[in-house]
Amino acid sequence: MSSTKSYRRSLPAGVWVLGFVSLLMDVSSEMIHSLLPLYLVGVLGASALTLGLIEGFAEATAMMLKVFSGALSDYWRKRKGLALLGYGLAAITKPVFALAPSVGWVLAARLTDRVGKGIRGAPRDALVADLTPPQMRGAAYGLRQSLDTIGAFVGPVLAIALMALLANNYQWVFWIAVIPAFLAVILLCVGLREPERQNRQNRGNPIQFSHLKRFTQAYWAVVLIGSLFTLARFSEAFLLLKAEDAGLSLLWAPLVLVVMNIAFSLSAYPSGRMSDRMDPRQLLAAGLLLLIVADLVLAWSSGWFSLMIGAAFWGLHMGMTQGLLATLVARTAPAESRGTAFGIFNLIMGLTVLLASIIAGLLWTLYSPALTFVIGALFCLLTLSCLGILKRPSEVA
Repeated sequence: MSSTKSYRRSLPAGVWVLGFVSLLMDVSSEMIHSLLPLYLVGVLGASALTLGLIEGFAEATAMMLKVFSGALSDYWRKRKGLALLGYGLAAITKPVFALAPSVGWVLAARLTDRVGKGIRGAPRDALVADLTPPQMRGAAYGLRQSLDTIGAFVGPVLAIALMALLANNYQWVFWIAVIPAFLAVILLCVGLREPERQNRQNRGNPIQFSHLKRFTQAYWAVVLIGSLFTLARFSEAFLLLKAEDAGLSLLWAPLVLVVMNIAFSLSAYPSGRMSDRMDPRQLLAAGLLLLIVADLVLAWSSGWFSLMIGAAFWGLHMGMTQGLLATLVARTAPAESRGTAFGIFNLIMGLTVLLASIIAGLLWTLYSPALTFVIGALFCLLTLSCLGILKRPSEVA
């Protein structure tokens, strides 16, 4: 126990700040997003395919922007300003959800919110690596992910409580969600001191071909595996639709995200620590097996108990793999191009998340919810078959 506490204390303060900033912003975002699919479908009359398109384009926008913000953070040799801009933009767009009278307004707000996420994502992820010794990066990414995910389940809990208290008034819940978003911006502004970086005179274009040639085969293997993972795991918005399909009321449907994110947060930090000590391919394989179990349970669940079991397995898989993929990017990318590396990784993830969400929306609309999850399990099997392309940690330069 004492060694665990010492290990946690030795993580840099900046990692904790970034973790709590993520926590606060996720409380705000998930208060809105846990209700948004039901609001779009039940109040504004959108279809499941429309939901899939909105979610896909929103997440793709965020991930594609990360390549540019990551490259800029390498070029400027500064990352905090871009992270602050991204969080600030996300915060100021939150009131639009409360004011939106139509699907078009929601789409605009969602895209703008994701622009903020796209601007902050790669610089923030690169900052974690800049702040942390290499032998502790798995734990650092796991801790940030764990705190982020605590916010992701606190948000739906607050949404459920406020919907009960405010007689299902979506707009009031959306307005209250503005508060933690602005607290996150304030904490980042005053609480984080960015480390100095070397070689400030080398300011070449970080995404020109001569710089991209520095990325190794090990890095591109991580990108490929991450893409397959994204195809296997579509938007969590479909978990909310599955909750409604299983008979949960409007009030209790966000509980599926609460269960998922509790499992996510409890597993992220221990999995991050394990990734510093063992072959990451074993953890990725275990995460894929958990997702297969989740997909199969969700495909044939017909009541709240099996639904929550499926959501818990989904969350465990997320905790085991999400921080690990970030760690592998940091491990295989050149230090001077780390922001660009995270940006490229997330650009490609953005294209695949758009494809995955469209596929899920089409399968849900044209066939059935069960087939949507079964196809997800098949993509997991494909990813499992490709894990051999990843190198062992000792083989990575």
